[in-house]
Amino acid sequence: MNPILLLITELNTQNLWDGEIELKRNEYLKVKGSIDTNCYLVISGSLRIFVLDEFEEHTIRFGYKNNLIAALDSFLNEKPSDLYIQALKKTTLKVISKTKLMNLIWGSSQNIKTWNIILEDFVLQQMERERDILTISPLERYNRVLKRSPQLFQEIPNKYIASYLRMTPETLSRIKKS
Repeated sequence: MNPILLLITELNTQNLWDGEIELKRNEYLKVKGSIDTNCYLVISGSLRIFVLDEFEEHTIRFGYKNNLIAALDSFLNEKPSDLYIQALKKTTLKVISKTKLMNLIWGSSQNIKTWNIILEDFVLQQMERERDILTISPLERYNRVLKRSPQLFQEIPNKYIASYLRMTPETLSRIKKS
């Protein structure tokens, strides 16, 4: 079974969620400079995580149904985040504090194993994405993401997918047509 679904099942079984949050389209869950040690489960809708430099936004991750999402830098080090998290459409999230989540994880060896698998998968995904951005063509990046995450292309507007793939929306449009 998917390790994230195992963790979600455990959180639901023990009724550990702190509550639900509803976001309107384009509303921010988090902005740069805020501290957030919560973890969120996307119930419906979709979000993007991005950074902003002086010239443009750079999308680095998405979240949609049954994804866990967090301002990971702040979640881990409990300092202000460099990340923005924005709803791309009306989105419902369940929220759990880091303290409750970590108490659950450290409560059993199986939960520790599940958490480690989740973190390992996340690190490997990030490494693959970084390698793709640095070494392969836009067409290959598109094909790899399409194969890895076909749901992305149903849930997320093209301009954000283009940002995620480090290409212009026009380039993405040309690739999709070819």
